[in-house]
Amino acid sequence: MYKLSFFFICLFAVLQTSAATIRVNVVGLFNNKAVVMINGSGPYSLAAGQTKQGVKLLSANSSKATLLVDGKRQVLGMGQAASVASAASNNPVNKPVNLYADAAGHFLGKLTINGVSLKYLVDTGATSVAMNSGDAKYAKIDYKKGRRGRSSTANGVVNDYRINVPTIKIGTIVLHNVDVSVIEGGSPSVVLLGMSAQNKLRLRREGSILTMTKK
Repeated sequence: MYKLSFFFICLFAVLQTSAATIRVNVVGLFNNKAVVMINGSGPYSLAAGQTKQGVKLLSANSSKATLLVDGKRQVLGMGQAASVASAASNNPVNKPVNLYADAAGHFLGKLTINGVSLKYLVDTGATSVAMNSGDAKYAKIDYKKGRRGRSSTANGVVNDYRINVPTIKIGTIVLHNVDVSVIEGGSPSVVLLGMSAQNKLRLRREGSILTMTKK
């Protein structure tokens, strides 16, 4: 049994289950060490540099682990979930993506725009996908070519730019022509996966698991 500090809340990093996918649950985080479940077996204690069943721990601290899963780099923070299809998969595109709720009941993961990986939060209250201008620049989105508008946020009404992004990848799911609202400044701190993306998906929640399937 691994005795985890009160401050080390379990982190679940789920890599989509299939015959050609490695599934990993991170259940403990320490400096230069992570405790993981791999394809339902374990737990295994990995020190930085160690590999187990195709999962290599590059580094870790009390809040995140950097892993190589089947050769794919993943930086996983507390409460995040991610899906990584194995290179052995013949057709990994548009398979369902599973997310696990964090301690606050939020569903977080990673999406890719123009080859850039960004954290996202599933937000049923957001009309469109929303991101801050720093993330937009990092993802090479020329948002100032978009239409200027106003958005209501938790911090009040703010100026934004409305632009259509040709492709957004959410795990193995590929979405095309997604409307995005870019807000100048540092808010929201993560990309909000709003209804302009969710309308292209089927979302099914069972307890702490949210399954996203492309329509």
